[in-house]
Amino acid sequence: MQRSIIYSLLASSATAFPFVSNVKGVDSSLFRRQQDGKGQLGGPDNCPYNPPENHVPAAPVTDQFPYNSAKNGVPGKGKGGFLVPDPADAAHKFIAPDYTRDIRGPCPGLNAAANHGFLARDGIVTFNELVDAQQNVYNVGYDLAVLLAVLGLTTTDGDAVTMKLSIGCDATNRTSVAPLLTGSQPGLDGHNKFEADSSLTRNDFFTHGGDNFKMNATLFSMMTDTTGGLYNLENLALYRAQRYDQSVAENPNFYFGPFSLLLFGAASFLYELMPSGPNYTPDVPTISSFFGAEKVNGVWRFNGKEKIPDNWTNRVEPYSILDVGAQIFAMYGLHPKAFGGNTGDGQFNFVNFGDIKDGKLPAAPSATSVSCLLYMLATERVPSSLNGVITPTVDALSLALSKLNPQFKNLGCPLRLT
Repeated sequence: MQRSIIYSLLASSATAFPFVSNVKGVDSSLFRRQQDGKGQLGGPDNCPYNPPENHVPAAPVTDQFPYNSAKNGVPGKGKGGFLVPDPADAAHKFIAPDYTRDIRGPCPGLNAAANHGFLARDGIVTFNELVDAQQNVYNVGYDLAVLLAVLGLTTTDGDAVTMKLSIGCDATNRTSVAPLLTGSQPGLDGHNKFEADSSLTRNDFFTHGGDNFKMNATLFSMMTDTTGGLYNLENLALYRAQRYDQSVAENPNFYFGPFSLLLFGAASFLYELMPSGPNYTPDVPTISSFFGAEKVNGVWRFNGKEKIPDNWTNRVEPYSILDVGAQIFAMYGLHPKAFGGNTGDGQFNFVNFGDIKDGKLPAAPSATSVSCLLYMLATERVPSSLNGVITPTVDALSLALSKLNPQFKNLGCPLRLT
């Protein structure tokens, strides 16, 4: 039943959304490979495998090392400014991943959390682990932690029944309640869902043979050069615009849809969540540690060791949905770019979704209106990629509403009831 519902949604989307596989100049075989995952770098055939019986959950916080005291997916204290990890906390010490069994993906913040055991070190994580780790490590507000965890699970990346998610490649055989019924669960590597074209340091899916998840040291170098090594709002806004222009020029299947709002939110994490107290400066030593970037003979390279810097103190006040909404619009507003995509024949079609009209956000939306757009992404049928994948499924929608409506009820967003 669930599988038939998914297929019916896919079929209905193909006629409703213009970026589909029969557009002139588009190589439809790319989309078929993207959807079934076979042979992809981030697909099940190439995904590190840790047998389920060897899986070890995230190391919980304790009375001795409470951090934000976030446990079991409930709100923590919401007050940061403490060392993460505590130097005496052996359970959360850094351990470099074993890439034969440990999954890592496009989000350096989650990769670092897994390398420190705040998430399961093999990269197969649960909803509660995601909500807890964001609070305990980065002092993400409970509302935003829930939203990001819901988006990860409901954009067809994870399983809404088992509440499991791969933070990288397709591990359906370990995340799905019933793989034959649910189909592929591509994890956070899934294209144009949580990951999207014109990422800060990850390649576009269609320009690099499906490698949209590994850290590209050349892009990290470009980001560092553009920002001058100060990864703040203004400098990252300029770099985001440069990456957009680069992708438009190089990727004939480039797509910058509603989910691309998350790119601006993720970029804000570099100056809102990653800097260390007391000065909270988003400088090269701090950011390069989280990204696993190191300079060797004057050239940046990826060292495979995304790490919370030594003696790192997290932000004091929680980073909320309204905070990230404000930063998304502030960054977008400095160098606005059109939402839409290349169709392969030299044309660019614009997207309309919520407040996005003719490919543009309104001139002066409030932080609340941008936040409500994020709510819509998790609860509405939206075009998430060029092959018209529709999210969420029925089970995922039920999860999203139950988790998100309490977080958004005071923002004035129109809430879905079913």
